[in-house]
Amino acid sequence: MDIQFLGTGAGQPSKARNVSSLALKLLDEINEVWLFDCGEGTQNRILETTIRPRKVSKIFITHLHGDHIFGLPGFLSSRAFQANEEQTDLDIYGPQGIKSFVLTSLRVSGSRLPYRIHFHEFDQDSLGKILETDKFTVYAEELDHTIFCVGYRVMQKDLEGTLDAEKLKTAGVPFGPLFGKIKNGQDVVLEDGTEIKAADYISAPRPGKIITILGDTRKTNASVRLAVNADVLVHESTYGKGDEKIARNHGHSTNMQAAQVAAEAGAKRLLLNHISARFLSKDISQLKKDAATVFENVHVVKDLEEVEI
Repeated sequence: MDIQFLGTGAGQPSKARNVSSLALKLLDEINEVWLFDCGEGTQNRILETTIRPRKVSKIFITHLHGDHIFGLPGFLSSRAFQANEEQTDLDIYGPQGIKSFVLTSLRVSGSRLPYRIHFHEFDQDSLGKILETDKFTVYAEELDHTIFCVGYRVMQKDLEGTLDAEKLKTAGVPFGPLFGKIKNGQDVVLEDGTEIKAADYISAPRPGKIITILGDTRKTNASVRLAVNADVLVHESTYGKGDEKIARNHGHSTNMQAAQVAAEAGAKRLLLNHISARFLSKDISQLKKDAATVFENVHVVKDLEEVEI
């Protein structure tokens, strides 16, 4: 499980940072990629990665500001051009209006897609659990921005315990079908009458990962709730230390406020994202250094960076 950042800039692209988009790569878990926001130029950034657009099965939109959605029509159209691969449907989750934006863009441009898009729109009254599969659950909660905006909490369900193959061999269990039965929790009896209890050879279930990905927001209690005990918190850092007033006026957060959210939530790692173009490369280390005085395990991400979870 990895997060790859396709755009880490705020508002408009710069030479160093494209606008908002990141990919949650769940290839080992479910052979899918989930995209969070899709700012202008996202498909160009994808060309610089190993991500195959057809593997993108779900897109989660935080809000309808242009720097988070203007890349959708292009990406959806280009995804259709991979004729050598099987056409697969795609789900888009986002605030009310995302369906109209996508369908209008495709209609006006005369674009025809050989796959279906399933839209899942929500408003302030229809948040909470928005998706549940056999391996993941996704929650959304409203944040505090200048327009309706949400954050997402992706929870991996607990993982099954692993089979201790060496211990089984020591116990005299021959490799083969018996291993499969024991792995499935079934007790077996060997030819010599030895009873093998599956529970003695399978480790306890492992807790799944929690990934919190927030849209644009002022510091708010909702951010903390979404990030409780998260393995990774992706939080915007449009502004820096001392910029609290301007951040509030524009519906954003500073690096210090992001660090406070991570600390209050008990998150394990904080990834600062959505960086203003006002910060040059020499300023990035200071953003991290300041935030680390509040929450130590912090990192400022950059475009195309891949972070293992």
